[in-house]
Amino acid sequence: MTRNSAQGNMLDKAMAVLDCFRPDGGAFRLTELSVRTGLAKTTVFRLCADLVRLGLLERDAESYRLGGALFELGSLVPRRRDLREAALPFLQDLFEATHETVHLGVREGHEVVYVERIHGHDALRLPSRIGGRLPLTCTGVGKALLAFSGSELVEEILAAPLPALTPHSITDPDRLRTAVEQAQVAGLAYEEEEAAPGVSCIAAPVFDGPTSVAALSVAVPRGRFRPAQLAPAVRTAALGLSRALRSGR
Repeated sequence: MTRNSAQGNMLDKAMAVLDCFRPDGGAFRLTELSVRTGLAKTTVFRLCADLVRLGLLERDAESYRLGGALFELGSLVPRRRDLREAALPFLQDLFEATHETVHLGVREGHEVVYVERIHGHDALRLPSRIGGRLPLTCTGVGKALLAFSGSELVEEILAAPLPALTPHSITDPDRLRTAVEQAQVAGLAYEEEEAAPGVSCIAAPVFDGPTSVAALSVAVPRGRFRPAQLAPAVRTAALGLSRALRSGR
């Protein structure tokens, strides 16, 4: 094995360790990391020591957790940083108009990655968090992204098993196709208790070209979900952000 290939192999193993912390970022013991990665405990121990030294992991007693250096590096990613900075005024306006939890997300593969979240006054129990990932098909933001990311992606997702986060998640391809088509017509996507029990969501795509580059949403307790009242505010915020992105090129 050459020196370069050995270094690449160790980088792959280090990334496997970091990947263990998806999607929740919780703490793990050395044994748990070994099981999750399939690597020997001695190998994981050495990797974790190096990652702690670099600030990519932190050690707390017998457990490891993600380090602050990862957050610092992530905040410097230009595309997400610029999008977040452009979006914040519109997200704040949307929050002021609704006083509900507001999200901004982007697509990576078959998942939505949350770039920003402003909490509403109610402590909604949501699986979303900044930097976290959820399936496109189970969230309002994800459906809005899916509906305006091209037909090839839609067909690719419909051809694979559809994940379920709750009993209400759409796992039937025909139902999902209908939901995507409705979102394409209305310019809005809806999600009802598909990501978390008792929570519904309305989302709209954000454009900087022919396909969506992001989507924003409002999440509301199911009992007071009023789409007709929320839709204008969500649509206005998405259109405003789209104009800001286009004018800032």
